[in-house]
Amino acid sequence: MNILLWHVHGAWTTAFVSGRHRYLIPVDERRSPDGLGRARTYEWPERAVEVTEGEAAEAQIDVVVLQRPHELQLAERWLGGRRPGRDVPAVYVEHNAPQARIADMRHPAADRDDLTIVHVTHFNDLFWDCGATTTRVVEHGVPAPSASYTGELPRCAAVINEAVRRGRVTGTDLLPRLETAAPIDLFGMGNESLNGIDLPQSRLHEEMARRRVYLHPVRWTSLGLSLIEAMAMGMPVVALATTEVAQAVPAQAGVVSNRVEALEQGVRELVADPARATECGRAARRAARERFSLERFLADWDELLEEVA
Repeated sequence: MNILLWHVHGAWTTAFVSGRHRYLIPVDERRSPDGLGRARTYEWPERAVEVTEGEAAEAQIDVVVLQRPHELQLAERWLGGRRPGRDVPAVYVEHNAPQARIADMRHPAADRDDLTIVHVTHFNDLFWDCGATTTRVVEHGVPAPSASYTGELPRCAAVINEAVRRGRVTGTDLLPRLETAAPIDLFGMGNESLNGIDLPQSRLHEEMARRRVYLHPVRWTSLGLSLIEAMAMGMPVVALATTEVAQAVPAQAGVVSNRVEALEQGVRELVADPARATECGRAARRAARERFSLERFLADWDELLEEVA
């Protein structure tokens, strides 16, 4: 099957292109956000190939995967006038939780009878108003990380991109208070003013795994892939019980609460008790590998793509 999709989210796309299909990735001369081409910091298989706009217009496309509102129009241009949904089967992957008053959380692809909206969490499926458009949920899947938890550093790891700009959404304001319980190393892009650490994916996992605890202070977002990756490496978790986290992180894997004092206590106790941290990390790894395996993710997508195509 030939699948056209834009390189938008590196970690998610890495999992998606690990399947058995041929993946056509738009590229332009500037490698703009609408033409990034293949990933440069992730390992992708050869069946993920770059295509120019002209090549895409001439290609036989079985399914187009949309991920951003403007791609509804962008795809028609790249498909040489063929309309996604009408002329070429289409799915719209919604990666994000809606950002609006709850009565106004209407999806840009709502009330369409020509495509399927695919949510990455059941929470997002519940909160987005998609009208009459068919919806499905395909939860995340992550390749088994090459790094494994050691926890030798009595510190926390948190992974947040652009933590200052996103502020309360990502719980950046909670970090100073939680840092009174244990030092926190903030990883991610765009965090220079917070002395953040920006590393390639391979090194990021290695450094995360050396920290005693994974901290997830995010108030409102989809279930972060970095959280799932941390669990898959065997890291114990301290997290806010918001969005899908309460369903994804079992109680045995650490501390999940909306009481900040409970998170402080959880950080303090896990950092001080390596044996308990290791035990919680084992529970986190079991949960991640049972629910978020790459094999399950690809099987779910194969089933959906066959239906749509």
